[in-house]
Amino acid sequence: MSYKVAAPDEYLAITGMNIKNVHITKSAWVLPFQRCTRFSVQPHDYAMNLQAMTKEKLQFLLPVVFTIGPDVNQRGANSKAPRPLPGSDAGHSTNNHTHDEDRGDALMKYAMLLAESTAQKKGSQYLENIVKGIIEGETRVLVSSMTMEEIFTEREEFKRRIFRNIHGELDQFGLKIYNANVKELKDAAGSTYFQSLSQKAHEGATNQARIDVAEAQLRGNVGEAERHGQQERSIAKINAETAVQKTDRDVERAAAEANLATQKTVLSRDVDIARIQATRATEARDEDLKKEVQVKRAAAELERLRAIDVVKAAIARESKQQAADAKAYEVGAEARANFEKSTKATDATAYKTKVDAETQATADFNRITKNTDAAAYKTKMDAEAWSHAAIKNAEANLQKKLKEAEGMSAMADAYAKMSHAFGGPTGLLQYMMIEKGTYVELAKANATAVNGMQPKISVWNTGSEAGSTAGGGQDSAATMRNVYQLLPPLMSTIHDQTGITLPEWQFGKLPNNEVARQDQFKGSEKRVNGK
Repeated sequence: MSYKVAAPDEYLAITGMNIKNVHITKSAWVLPFQRCTRFSVQPHDYAMNLQAMTKEKLQFLLPVVFTIGPDVNQRGANSKAPRPLPGSDAGHSTNNHTHDEDRGDALMKYAMLLAESTAQKKGSQYLENIVKGIIEGETRVLVSSMTMEEIFTEREEFKRRIFRNIHGELDQFGLKIYNANVKELKDAAGSTYFQSLSQKAHEGATNQARIDVAEAQLRGNVGEAERHGQQERSIAKINAETAVQKTDRDVERAAAEANLATQKTVLSRDVDIARIQATRATEARDEDLKKEVQVKRAAAELERLRAIDVVKAAIARESKQQAADAKAYEVGAEARANFEKSTKATDATAYKTKVDAETQATADFNRITKNTDAAAYKTKMDAEAWSHAAIKNAEANLQKKLKEAEGMSAMADAYAKMSHAFGGPTGLLQYMMIEKGTYVELAKANATAVNGMQPKISVWNTGSEAGSTAGGGQDSAATMRNVYQLLPPLMSTIHDQTGITLPEWQFGKLPNNEVARQDQFKGSEKRVNGK
């Protein structure tokens, strides 16, 4: 009796005394007349490259990888979970396996059918063959009922159906699929279906990319031209507004300067008038004072001379009175004339200054406005012309690229037809080499390569019988004698052409006559080579 404990990835299968079928546990006492077997529940990967055929009779390779192992969660009637009431549905489903041999326990199924002990690995290949057979059979049955388009477009559904079908078969052995991975489909031997589809998609994507690049370049060039035109128009508008504002400021400054000059003239005029009025008032007051003095003096003189000469005094007084009045009138007339003259001169100067300022401002404004309009119109026309030219160039480039693509496509179709006509790519290649003169060029290259070569030719004559065509008169030893006569010149030739001297112990030492023969041979070699 011993106490057995299983590893974390193992279970113990105990059979024997007091056990009806198989007892699956992690640890237990093993009694006498009982047998304990360890079995691993680690999942294993099964990778296969299946060759299947679709509904349209298209063969292809289906690489799949399945991770399969014992189902440790499905214990059936041996589950340690609380048993439901007899009237519940769960209790009904559990009781369905009560009378089964394996009681619905996946580990018991695996232990009874496929489990092996740790010391015996003979069943690993057997288990692998069973699993691969189930996977291969179910996969081929499923693929044969689907078209190639369905396999491509419904990849997830295809994977679920494989998973469901294989899982149903593996459940009989207590196994479970932990993961199923369907890799990319491949062409079978002698089939180019996927290669042709890939090439078609690649060429379509390449052509679409070239069209997208051309359209992007067109939009970029047009957008750049529009931005440049908008920038130049904005700059021209800002410059024109700046010039107009500058002209307005100049006009306002000129008007202010003219107003200032006018005010200065008016003030100067008022000062001059006030000065003249003050002078004239002073002179008038002086004259009035002088008049009063003269009157008083005349009155005194009159009083003094009244008694002497009344008539003479009266005449003198009247005479002086008239002279004073005449002089006062003359002074007043002169003052009024000077005042009128100064006023008119000041008004004329102010009017002239105002008219000149307005004329100059109007002329400058008209000139700047015309120049600005002309520059803006020229800029607009240049921008429109440049934009139109850019659009035309982009359209021409697009048409050129499209024509080149059409030409390449037509050339490819023509080469495909020629290849079919010549029996395949090899026949087409031979035809193009003949048409292009490739064989002639190869022949010329080979002739050039051997041109000027000077090979060394050695001729051996072993005796007076060498070269004779008559078969009679020769003895049986002639052949051996000729062979032995051949060895010295052979050794000499090897020495002359390679610089290698064979050992004396093997073939002996060359005689003196053979050295002389070598010298003679070298001279004849020069004559043979034409030197």
